[in-house]
Amino acid sequence: MYTILMDKLYVNIKDAAEILGVSKLTLRNWDKAGKLSALRHPISNYRVYKIEDLKKILSQMESGEKPIKKPKVFKVKVVHLRD
Repeated sequence: MYTILMDKLYVNIKDAAEILGVSKLTLRNWDKAGKLSALRHPISNYRVYKIEDLKKILSQMESGEKPIKKPKVFKVKVVHLRD
């Protein structure tokens, strides 16, 4: 099945989830977090994923590479005091 999908440039969220062995919800969360960006189909606006990006994730999984972590951003509230 996956050899047929690998001939395509893009796959839908269901096929991407099956290839990576994760749920569709996980892919949506990764998209929101910026870990694996999805593109949008121009007509249906559904998420689609580049096969090239999925191959990168699979190679990272196989090599034991560290997970992608987003840097933490801290919000600082500034209070101005008047004289």
